[in-house]
Amino acid sequence: MARFDVYSADVAVLGGQSAGADVLFQMGLDSACGRNGVTDLVTAHKWFNIAALKGNRDAAQYRKEISVEMTAAEVAEAQRAAREWLAMQ
Repeated sequence: MARFDVYSADVAVLGGQSAGADVLFQMGLDSACGRNGVTDLVTAHKWFNIAALKGNRDAAQYRKEISVEMTAAEVAEAQRAAREWLAMQ
C-alpha cells in the first residue's frame, strides 16, 4: 500500500480521486494517536466520520469512543470539518 502525506493540506487525494475508507480510517488513527506530532481528536473524529460514511466499519466505533473525550464544541467542529471536506470532493 502506498503511503502519502496529506496532513499539511488536510486533503486526501490520490491521482485525482478521493482516498478510500481504509486510508481515511488510518488518518484518523494517526491523528488520534499523535503519530504526526500531537494528538488531535477533532481531526481524528473528522477522518473517522468520513471513513464511516465511505464504508469503514470500525471508523464509527472509534469515532464514538473518542467523542466521549471531546467537548460538544469540538465534536461540532469535527462534524463541520467533515462536511467541508466532503463538499470539496
